[in-house]
Amino acid sequence: MSITPEALEAEFSLTTAATRLDFLSRRDNGDTTLNTVRDDDADSWTSLLQDQTRLDVHESLELLALGEVVSRKAHDSQLVGIRAALRGGAGWEQIAAALGVTPQQAWDSYTEAVARQLDAGAAASARELAGTRPGR
Repeated sequence: MSITPEALEAEFSLTTAATRLDFLSRRDNGDTTLNTVRDDDADSWTSLLQDQTRLDVHESLELLALGEVVSRKAHDSQLVGIRAALRGGAGWEQIAAALGVTPQQAWDSYTEAVARQLDAGAAASARELAGTRPGR
């Protein structure tokens, strides 16, 4: 199996991908040294104190791909959130603040997502909901 965002995207929901991403990222100790051989006494319980968890190559690649999956799925959910905010009466200033961007950037991102994700009928309705692009 190839470890790519496309392969994992179909397999994991956003929640599951985020949970697995969190699990894998917490498992690695962050050490940057190459793998080394230690000569520990396998019968000594103190050898457990020196064990450090590191991800293997497969898990490392899965961690990278899952990060991209979570990013893509979260970005795609932005359209749902913005439409809900607009329906509820939020303005572009409030939406932009929630996204950490300018109102113009929020509106542009929304209209791009509308064009990319919705059919013609739904897109027309979504554009009407958005109104005109906010000024500077």
